[in-house]
Order: sequence, then C-alpha cells, then structure tokens
Amino acid sequence: MFTGIIEELGTVANLKTNQENLDITVRANFTSELKIDQSVAHNGVCLTVVSIEGDTYTVTAIKETLDKTNLIHLEEGQILNLERGMKLGARLDGHIVQGHVDQIATCINIKEADGSWYFTFQYDPSLSNITIEKGSVTVNGVSLTVVNSKKNEFSVAIIPFTYEHTNFNTFKVGTVVNLEFDVIGKYVKRITELDR
Repeated sequence: MFTGIIEELGTVANLKTNQENLDITVRANFTSELKIDQSVAHNGVCLTVVSIEGDTYTVTAIKETLDKTNLIHLEEGQILNLERGMKLGARLDGHIVQGHVDQIATCINIKEADGSWYFTFQYDPSLSNITIEKGSVTVNGVSLTVVNSKKNEFSVAIIPFTYEHTNFNTFKVGTVVNLEFDVIGKYVKRITELDR
C-alpha cells in the first residue's frame, strides 16, 4: 500500500531481459535501507526487490506488468518516481494507492500557468476507468487531484514542489504515463455495473 507521495527520484542503472521478464536495476539513495522481498513503487508500479548491490537494487517486471504499464519504454538513465510502502500508523498525505496500474495514458497538453503547470492526459475509455472532478488519480505514482474531467481525458495542476521533485519535469507532449484510478471509485463503478 502506498500514498502517492513520491519519496525520491531514482535512476535506471541497467535493464536486462530475462525470457519475457525485465530485470530493472535502479540507483537510489534509500537502497541501503531496503531489504530483499520489499515492495517499492516505480512510476506507480509496485515491484518486489530481488537483489541489492551497493547503491543499486533490482526488481523484476513480468510480461503482465510490461503489457499494462510504461515500464516497457524504460531506458538506462531514465528517472523514476519511487515510493516505499507506507508505514502503519503514518499520516496518509496523498490517497490510498495500491501500486496496481490500471492502464497507460498519453500526455496531450502541457500549459504553464504563472507558477504552476496543467498537464492533460488522454486514455483509452474502453477499459471503463473514470475520473471525477476533484477526485483522486495517480499519475506515474504521484497522488493528484483531477481537474477538467472528461470521458477519456483529464488534467492535473502541478505545483512547483511536485514539478521539481518528481519526473513530471521530464514530461513532453506524447509522454506515456501510468494511471491508477481511485480504488473506491473503481468499486463503486463495478457495483453499479453489476446492478444493471
């Protein structure tokens, strides 16, 4: 379980294909605090630490994960948003995030707004995911509030701190991101579909 508050930025140090899986080695400041079998969210994708060496650790993404996330597009040197699992009893500063990406989206517009930024994302509506105005959404692991909610797109407003401390500052029009929709909203939507 995560909060969507990014703990630090990591760098992809190495990528190695292993059958249909991808071993991702990440360089991060908190590596010395990690343990084998610990969960870490990478751009919002919960992955298990399988090895640790020096200031790097390795996680494995299986085909299912690669098919549904932007991890398939990773390159060495790329910056990742990282968050370790939340501690029981700690403040929930973002919202409840599972680290289970629902689908990808594409950045279709970036607008600077005199000290902040508006990023607009478009996603495939056929998977039945939805946003609501002022609801929560996770973009590349970052807990955000939805503005301008539409059937297959939405925007988020990014403050300078978030822009500087996440990989939002690397986004361009065309950047592919991971989305995790609000878990409560997903249950409500599913229940209403079953009642029909």
